[in-house]
Amino acid sequence: MPRPAGNIRLKAARVAAGFNSQQDLADALTESAKPLGIRGLSIGVRQVRRWESESPPWPQPDCQRVLVHLLGQNMESLGFTPPWGSSGPQPDQTRRTMVAGGAAALGLAVVQSRAVASPQPPTAGTDFETVTRSHRRLYWSVAPSKLHPAVVAHATLGCSLLPETTDSTRRTIAAALAETYLLAGRIEFFDLREPSTASETLLLALQAAGEADDQLLGSAIIAHMAFIPGWAADREAVLERMTAARTYARRASTSAEFLAWLDAVEAECETRCGNTRTALHLIGHAEDILKAGNDHPSPEWMDWFSPARLAAFKGNTQLIAGHLPQARDTLLGALEAMSPAEDKQRTVIYGDLAAVEAAAGNLERACTYAGKALDQLAVTWYATGMDRVREVRRMLAPHQHDRCVRDLDDRLYDWQTTVSALTR
Repeated sequence: MPRPAGNIRLKAARVAAGFNSQQDLADALTESAKPLGIRGLSIGVRQVRRWESESPPWPQPDCQRVLVHLLGQNMESLGFTPPWGSSGPQPDQTRRTMVAGGAAALGLAVVQSRAVASPQPPTAGTDFETVTRSHRRLYWSVAPSKLHPAVVAHATLGCSLLPETTDSTRRTIAAALAETYLLAGRIEFFDLREPSTASETLLLALQAAGEADDQLLGSAIIAHMAFIPGWAADREAVLERMTAARTYARRASTSAEFLAWLDAVEAECETRCGNTRTALHLIGHAEDILKAGNDHPSPEWMDWFSPARLAAFKGNTQLIAGHLPQARDTLLGALEAMSPAEDKQRTVIYGDLAAVEAAAGNLERACTYAGKALDQLAVTWYATGMDRVREVRRMLAPHQHDRCVRDLDDRLYDWQTTVSALTR
């Protein structure tokens, strides 16, 4: 497999920022110059094309200011090599970066050099990939605050190994590094509720996927990026990212399950943006795709989706749309279909069932389901599940003096739950 042509780091940063074409980036750079006090700067698509070439020229100072301002990374992280050369970050700089901005800010700057200073054996790729696979499995049972530092350290190792490998070994490590950054980003967004850090980490994942030229993994990363504006109800940004994700997916041998998941991601974001009718249409399309199937297997790393997960997406959308009987039936079906390994998602379903019953005026049932969610959270922490419980408690505010609600408060605000929520 040939290495991908061009400055893939700048391309990845462009796509992550929502600029799906070189012309879009050129226009945005020209407009961004004015608020920065840079007058008369006009950047055309030909200039952007040169910057995204295999040997990008070092931009002029004004262009550098606008690029860094708009894309949020320094020039070397965007794939440019200064005329005076670069030796990558020093150990002290790396430690300061980790303390100041978390591991996501480490970047792939250590990958700048194309020379292999100390070649690693071919087994290095397999060994690095094995640890990545183990972290993927541990995500479902290990507390996120404990797993995240290990995943970050593994990503740092991958950045160090890449310059010491070539050909298939390099691609193997790059793909595993992309998956590692994706896992770190998932933990930061879904478990730790750190969307800004997750956004930076997912950009690093996309850059690593570009190093591996893995179109399907790139699609998965960009689709995860859509969750961030989706939670902020920024529909335009969601659609830009989903367009990019579907474009990458078309270039690969894509399973029906993966295509259905893309619909589910967009549906959840549409729900957050208040468009439940559009979301339900997307979920219906995803159900049709799963029913029809195709001959392409899902990638091994795609362990976050199943028909039961799609049903959970659907039940949440029906709940928000006010279709309470349908939501109840869908969520109960999803709960029954969940495998024992899907305990994190189980907390979300319990929370949604509690919300259904609270909206229907069934206080006892609502508190019972919320209590089941707390029971599961005590075993497997999941910030998204706790968010659902808190949403239900807000719904129950008019009934806070009822016995069942007071009992729920005793559970929600006991020492163990409070400490867990603050430290995990």
